[in-house]
Amino acid sequence: MGFYVRVEARRSHAHAVEMDVRPVKEVLKEGWHCLLPLVVLVALLIYGFTPTYAAGISIISVVLASWISPKKMGLRDILDALAQGSRNMATTAMLLVAVGLVVNVVAMTGIGNTFSLMVTDWAGGSLLITLVLVALASLVLGMGLPVTAAYIVLATLSAPALYSLMAERELIELIVNGNLPETARAIFMLVDPNSLTALAAPMSEAQAVALLEQVPPDFKGQLLDQAINADKLAMILLAAHMIIFWLSQDSNVTPPVCLTAFAAAAIARTPPMMTGFTAWKIAKGLYIVPLLFAYTGFIGGSIDEVLTIFVFGILGLYAFVGLMEGYLEGPLNIVLRILSGACAVGLLWPHGQLVFDLIAAAVFIALFIYSRRLAPAVEATA
Repeated sequence: MGFYVRVEARRSHAHAVEMDVRPVKEVLKEGWHCLLPLVVLVALLIYGFTPTYAAGISIISVVLASWISPKKMGLRDILDALAQGSRNMATTAMLLVAVGLVVNVVAMTGIGNTFSLMVTDWAGGSLLITLVLVALASLVLGMGLPVTAAYIVLATLSAPALYSLMAERELIELIVNGNLPETARAIFMLVDPNSLTALAAPMSEAQAVALLEQVPPDFKGQLLDQAINADKLAMILLAAHMIIFWLSQDSNVTPPVCLTAFAAAAIARTPPMMTGFTAWKIAKGLYIVPLLFAYTGFIGGSIDEVLTIFVFGILGLYAFVGLMEGYLEGPLNIVLRILSGACAVGLLWPHGQLVFDLIAAAVFIALFIYSRRLAPAVEATA
């Protein structure tokens, strides 16, 4: 979204507003104690304490931190803060109660498993189609639910399907490369004794998929546990939930209920619904990042892998904005827009070939420089 803001600022010739901003060192010198409760909260969570315990200790640390500042909290201030916190939490508590009813109904009636099976059946085992279906479900839920509720409902319904497909994709890669552990091969032997010969050597992806389809659904969970280490499975589960969490953010900007966009409209004094539709349009880049979560090692990969994906992903998102808006540092004609879109596909699509990423990055950087040099000439003729 930041790229859209920059492009729109360039296109409308917006200028920076001079503000009387205090230096960072001066601000930290006076208010460094405000960071202590946050440090306490994060530290307690890292050390394995429950969220409830960590939050309670952090609340106490807020009071203690104020005692080393010029504005010490007294008894009345503490009671006022507790009262204000209770009032602010009332809305969230009602939301959690309502969401809890939905989650319990889903769990008790088996709707979650049914929905996961429906998504898997409609997608035909395709992870990409599954992502599209989950995105559509997120879009519908976002029209009537806030972010937290949309995430909880969607995670309850679709996380098992996403996790299963992503884990099976990792398993197929092990089979194709001939790296399947011996304990996992034993499960295939129970299904087809002749499969041990095939598993002893690399095979094509189609053969691996056909071999995996012979395994009954009841054995697939055990097969995944035997073939993939626990840390990798944990990262796959985290990636599945991150996909859902990322897509659920769409509820912030999806009309008719787009609380973030309406709040921005109130500040900017613009028409709320028009602001909502504009926010919905410029937030479409959020549908791209889940592809990186699903098809790359962006979550759980090595540091080098994560940094590489991050750099090329940033360039790809900027190229995507050029395609959508027809503008980078200057206006782009139809040919340059298509070229920007091709760069976005080359940078964002998880093909696993670094040379293609480098070529796409070089082309986009050249396009960016060209649009920057073209901008003064366009402005002069305007």
